[in-house]
Amino acid sequence: MYEGLKGFTDFYPDEMAPLREVIDTIEDTARAYGFRETSTPALEPAEMWTDKSGEDIVDELYDFEDKGGRHVTLTPELTPTVARMVVAKQQALSKPIKWFSTRPFWRYEQVQQGRFRELYQTNADIFGSSEPEADAEVLAFAADSLTNLGLDGSEFEFRVSHRDILGELLRSFDADVDTTEAIRAVDKRAKVEREEYLGLLSDAGLSYDQAREFDDLLVAGDDDLSALTDFSDSDDLAAAVENLENVLAAAEDFGVREYCDVSLTTARGLDYYTGVVFECFDASGEVSRSIFGGGRYDHLIEEFGGQPTPAVGVGIGVMNSTLPLLLQTHDAWPGEGISTDYYVLQVGDVRPVASRIARELRERGHVVETDVSDRSFGAQMNYADSIDAETVVIVGERDLENDEVTVKDMESGDQTNVPVDEFPGDSERPTYDEFA
Repeated sequence: MYEGLKGFTDFYPDEMAPLREVIDTIEDTARAYGFRETSTPALEPAEMWTDKSGEDIVDELYDFEDKGGRHVTLTPELTPTVARMVVAKQQALSKPIKWFSTRPFWRYEQVQQGRFRELYQTNADIFGSSEPEADAEVLAFAADSLTNLGLDGSEFEFRVSHRDILGELLRSFDADVDTTEAIRAVDKRAKVEREEYLGLLSDAGLSYDQAREFDDLLVAGDDDLSALTDFSDSDDLAAAVENLENVLAAAEDFGVREYCDVSLTTARGLDYYTGVVFECFDASGEVSRSIFGGGRYDHLIEEFGGQPTPAVGVGIGVMNSTLPLLLQTHDAWPGEGISTDYYVLQVGDVRPVASRIARELRERGHVVETDVSDRSFGAQMNYADSIDAETVVIVGERDLENDEVTVKDMESGDQTNVPVDEFPGDSERPTYDEFA
């Protein structure tokens, strides 16, 4: 008896059905915004991650040496892959490039609720625009995905920040600060004790007093961004503040400003982020961890050998993630279970007629099952009930002698005889009520 690997999940049909509804809703939302679907490989050169993040990141990868001696890894995220794809055909692609995909990723990390080693994520990215409208459209797509899934504005929130604001504030202090490490410390703020957090800022180059002042500035900026420009007259800081304000103004016009709260202590841990970043949280706090996040990464295409190309995107975890927890918390999880429109039950040597009825019903877009196991009448009825069939069409030898089939409504138990040549007839969805 074999067991599955830790951190990997089997999804049975009754579990997969609601997940498929979630995925379809998010993908339909992406298409409504003009994002075009792509497909990407599961395996990539490990250097795409180690070159940017250092060799220590291999501890988080499913990496190995392949038979050709190449250091490869199962992809832990999508952004480097789509950056590689853009570089490969950059001159031929119309701008802005708007892509989405849903696929699995693999990360070797501690398994916990909502966090597994294999996860499925829908990514949506815009390449080729530095305008605030691009950031706002990503926010709007993410918000519409959630509202289309049945959530409302009181049940989730986007905590919006700006990496350049953090960097410019850090550079305003009279200290030799490693801004990358300091921003990583900010990303850990909610996950560690305050003293540890201030210690991480100190390790990055701030004095203890400067670390507290920096943190106080971030909190003050959440309520009033002018507090930041009052602290420093840096033109770059003023430009970053203005950019954040412009993105929020565009989000207002896009109809999603109500979901956005300025939260400068939201930093996103990945180093390639450059401008506006955001994370989605459960507004009730019952799901304590981030649901998903995204942001701007304007330098990554250039770092991968392409022409300078601004970019912004979001990754929404759809399976083995916290999104199902959010939907379940707010009673927005799609109804579970398997349902079938019709079950065509066969008694005796009636396959040609039963197959014709099943085929014609399927041609009208219905979910139709029929017997493929030569089971008894009772066994077939039990199976039809187990798959929640709405209507059973009984095709029996005795019925056909009278040129009839029996149409049975499974909820009420009522049934009636219908001329075989009239079923399904011209009706798009023939049921018991139509013939009773």
